[in-house]
Amino acid sequence: MDTAFRKIDIDQYDEDVLHDSELYEIDPRDPSQVLEEAKQRQAAVRTSLSRNDISGALSTILDNPPYGPNVEQAKDITLQTLLTILNTTKSTEISAVTRSLSQDAQDTLMKYLYKGMAMPGWGDISGSVLLGWHEKLTEIAGTGCIVRTMTDRRLV
Repeated sequence: MDTAFRKIDIDQYDEDVLHDSELYEIDPRDPSQVLEEAKQRQAAVRTSLSRNDISGALSTILDNPPYGPNVEQAKDITLQTLLTILNTTKSTEISAVTRSLSQDAQDTLMKYLYKGMAMPGWGDISGSVLLGWHEKLTEIAGTGCIVRTMTDRRLV
């Protein structure tokens, strides 16, 4: 059977095809600026964690997350920092911390939880920690948080 027809990109002939750049606004920041901001947030989170300010650390890392192309290193730094926060939080504090977040921050946290679950063995976190956070976040933010996360095209 001839499979050469599968190598043709039929979307190039369709004027109604959607590109990722049309689905959301591109991050206007320069990739080097995004990386520097991620490193600064990482340092601020370490300071907050040393003061045992979990909600402050979480708010800091979830504020203006890196998204879009060409910022993979900043995304990795942000994810690793977030996973550190999740690991150091006691399970009894998760509900209070997630309640203190805004709706946008809750949605961003859900994005990072799913990203962490999609990367098994990455970093120093177990699936049970991510699932515990997911359970508590879903209880507080509801299933709307999951729907908004799944439909948002800005990937963290």
